[in-house]
Amino acid sequence: MIEIPVLMFLAVCLVLLAGFPVALTLAGVGLIFAAIGTISGAFDASYLAAIPARIFGTIGNETLIAVPLFILMGNILERAKIAEDLLHNMAQLFGSRPGGLGVAVVLVGALLAASTGIVGATVVTMGLLSLPSMLRAGYSPALATGTICATGTLGQIIPPSIALVLLGDVIASAYQRAQLEMGVVNTATVSVGDLFVGALIPGLILVGLYLVWILLIARFKPDRAPAIASEGASLSELLKALLPPFILIALVLGSILLGAATPTEAAGVGAVGALLLALQRRQMNWEKLHEIGLSTMRITSMVFLILIGAAVFTLVFRGFGGEELVRGFFERMDLGPQGAMLLVMVVIFLLGFILDFIEITFVVVPIVGPILLAMGFDPIWFGIMLAVNLQTSFLTPPFGFALFYLRGVAPESLPTGAIYKGVIPFVALQIGLLALLWSFPNLITWLPNVLRSG
Repeated sequence: MIEIPVLMFLAVCLVLLAGFPVALTLAGVGLIFAAIGTISGAFDASYLAAIPARIFGTIGNETLIAVPLFILMGNILERAKIAEDLLHNMAQLFGSRPGGLGVAVVLVGALLAASTGIVGATVVTMGLLSLPSMLRAGYSPALATGTICATGTLGQIIPPSIALVLLGDVIASAYQRAQLEMGVVNTATVSVGDLFVGALIPGLILVGLYLVWILLIARFKPDRAPAIASEGASLSELLKALLPPFILIALVLGSILLGAATPTEAAGVGAVGALLLALQRRQMNWEKLHEIGLSTMRITSMVFLILIGAAVFTLVFRGFGGEELVRGFFERMDLGPQGAMLLVMVVIFLLGFILDFIEITFVVVPIVGPILLAMGFDPIWFGIMLAVNLQTSFLTPPFGFALFYLRGVAPESLPTGAIYKGVIPFVALQIGLLALLWSFPNLITWLPNVLRSG
């Protein structure tokens, strides 16, 4: 007989595949199973009394206030055409060499990912801005689409990332639960800032791998990444376009890394700084500000509604003994810590085809996180591995979210097969990064440990 928690999870997947909204699906499935369980006597209805506290806890979480602020920052940079100017000037700087336009797309995509932190928004923006330019320049459709999809997913790992903000909050709770279950009284906590620091080196490695791949293609197959005619932009024009957004991102990240500000405070600085940049460039008016406000409100509402739905689902899941079921499964499998971690990574990779990072972060991680962290895994390493794994899943054919986002804005004449073919090398690079981080955990944990000890 299939256990009720397993049926709950299967029901969520089936309802989502049928096209129902994520937040309502999570909460609805949880409440329906709770009602059935209460009537049949298999569920203690007193668990539901914790729902109001869960909702107010989510809404009042100071760490999560960073989410709407980072969304606002990204929306301002996008609507003020700062990303568009960046791409144009980067193309002028690098485009006269084979592969130069691809290099410009990766660098601008990484910066946009850092400021936006949402995979869909970055892929769509870069698709609209750079895909026509790359195709006109004679780039291979596969290389152009693969580059855009890959850089669009960098928002999962490059700080300041909304995914890391949400993941950091969940992992902090999971780490505390794991410590309590082991009977360890540990005052040390894991913060969003720790994940930001831990993600820096992996993020830079990944950007470097993308750049190396594009330059190798340009070196050995220059017809796929030809040089473009450069208009010869002046140094002052380049600095005017490049320096302000770079300084803004450096200010936001630097204040977090140096401990001068919390991620929430830094997000506020970033939002105000982005607004000042837009005003200075005269790219802001009341109409645009109204659009930015509405867009920020919609995305923020979506995120928090999903968090509330996930809180209801996980509460009912635990009420049916779901956590004990998962823990017992790992014990029966007797995989050991490494095997258990590998199994969870595979499952989360597959779930990334049908669930967004928010649902996985707030539904799956709270269930498996305490179990794995109790096995001795470093919470920062665990969090970054999950983020890179999800990033890889969102890029993998045939179901990766990034592929569908780009397909929606790409010309109809561009075959879908070219998009699938183009991302395969980048998926291989990300799998290589996962293997590297698995073999050398210090690539993640070294910098946070240095800053903590300092």
